Amino acid sequence: MSRTNFQDLLDAGVHFGHLKRKWNPKMAPYIFMEKNGIHIIDLHKTVVKIDEAANVMKQLAHAGRKILFVATKKQAKDIVAECAQKVNMPYVTERWAGGMLTNFPTIRKAVKKMNTIDKMMTDGTFETLAKRERLQISRQRAKLEKNLGSIADLNRLPSAIFVVDVQKEINAVREANRLNIPVIAMVDTCCDPTTIDYVIPANDDAAKSIQLITDTLCNAISEGLEERRIEKEKEKEENPVKEEAAPVKRVRARRSAVKAEEEAPAEEAQNE
Repeated sequence: MSRTNFQDLLDAGVHFGHLKRKWNPKMAPYIFMEKNGIHIIDLHKTVVKIDEAANVMKQLAHAGRKILFVATKKQAKDIVAECAQKVNMPYVTERWAGGMLTNFPTIRKAVKKMNTIDKMMTDGTFETLAKRERLQISRQRAKLEKNLGSIADLNRLPSAIFVVDVQKEINAVREANRLNIPVIAMVDTCCDPTTIDYVIPANDDAAKSIQLITDTLCNAISEGLEERRIEKEKEKEENPVKEEAAPVKRVRARRSAVKAEEEAPAEEAQNE
């Protein structure tokens, strides 16, 4: 896995923090200096933290786990949605529905409802309804799609969540903390890093900064997915005999059972 480039972070403005008067003292270990009333983030530490987070994401992807991307702020939502789609990971970019993690069974019910509507639309049932009913269902479907569309394929809780702006996504972070789901996040100088498992000290307002870090993490996920695919193919090549042997074993077992049934009456006749 390639290391993060210091110069790329500098060019993307990742080092620009918030105004000094808005800072959170708990971010002090990640602040390099203060210039013109603005805190400057120590990019040497950012490099280390990005590589650490990327390694965690790569391992999770390699194990076939899902990582939920969360970013609802205007300058981040499109970037995060596009990156998450490339690596086939679930994402929330419209609105964080309360209980999306802590009340997951209810969310799954809403997803099932959306799938039911989709089925109605494909099997012709939708066309048999009155115009008013069709309008109501279409609106309901659009609302569900907006809130849940990207997590429709999430059959179980994610193994980790990635967050852009922990202040804005505080509810997502709290729910993840409650369920002991690791949180990986871009944390600016005005935020509290103590609730985050993998802190990436960075400018979470600039689109270039968000793009660079999200791309780097998604590249790590891609590497993990590729390694997983190669290993599966290798297993198939190494174990073709085992896969063929299973049906043979079943046939032999069936023949043995039939033979035992045929021999049983003969033994009973001899005993008589």
